[in-house]
Amino acid sequence: MIVIKGFIEMSMLDWEGKMVSTLYLPYCNLRCPYCHNSGLVLNPEQYHSIPIEIVIDYLIRRRDWIDGVCITGGEPCMYEELPDFIRRLRDTGIRVKLDTNGSFPDMLQSLIDESLIDYIAMDIKSALDDKSYAQAAGIKDENIVERVRKSIEIIMNSGVDYEFRTTIVPTLHTKETLTAIAESIKGAKQYVLQAFVPNNTLDPEYLKITPYTDEQMQEIQQVVLPYVQRCVLRGV
Repeated sequence: MIVIKGFIEMSMLDWEGKMVSTLYLPYCNLRCPYCHNSGLVLNPEQYHSIPIEIVIDYLIRRRDWIDGVCITGGEPCMYEELPDFIRRLRDTGIRVKLDTNGSFPDMLQSLIDESLIDYIAMDIKSALDDKSYAQAAGIKDENIVERVRKSIEIIMNSGVDYEFRTTIVPTLHTKETLTAIAESIKGAKQYVLQAFVPNNTLDPEYLKITPYTDEQMQEIQQVVLPYVQRCVLRGV
C-alpha cells in the first residue's frame, strides 16, 4: 500500500519551469550514504501519513495554479500499486513527473506504455561498473548496473521528456567518473549535476565532507557537455 509521507503544496524547484505539488513516498531499495532523505528511507513511520484524498482535493481546488505533480521518495517504483496511484492523480487532469533511481526498469516501462508519466528524472549514482555503483548506492546488488542501463535505454527511447542527474560528492565522483557516466548517456537531452549538500545524510560521516566549489562544479560541467545536448548545474 502506498502511503504519502510528505506533501509540498507548491514548489518551483522540482520540475524545471513549472509550479508543482511534490509528494514524498517512503522507503528505498538503495542506501546512498549521502542521501539527505535518510528519515524517509529508514524511519518513515516518524512522519505523519497524508491521505491521497487530501492531495486530490487540493489539486482540484488549485488546478489553475498547479502545473503538475512530482512523485519522489524514497523510490516510488518499488510499489506495485504505483500505476493505480498515478491514475488517481491524473484523473484530476494533472501532469505527472516521476523521480526514480532507475533500478526498476519493468515498472518504468509499464508506466511509459500506459502513458501515465509526462516527465522522468532518473538519478545515476555513479559510473556504470559494479564497484563504483556499490559504493555510491550503498548496497551490493550484482544486477543493479544492468537494470540501470536498461532504464537509461528505456527512457531515451520512450518519447517522454526526461533528464538524468547525479549528485556530485567529492569522495565518490571525479571528472573521470562523470565522463564515464556521460558516455553511458551519450546524446541525452539533459544531464543535471547536483551539488552535494552535507545535511541529514544517511551516513553521518558524509556530514564532514566539503562539497566541490562552484568553480569545480563548472569545470566538471565542461567535461560532460560534449556528450549530452544540455548540462545543467543545480545548487551552484
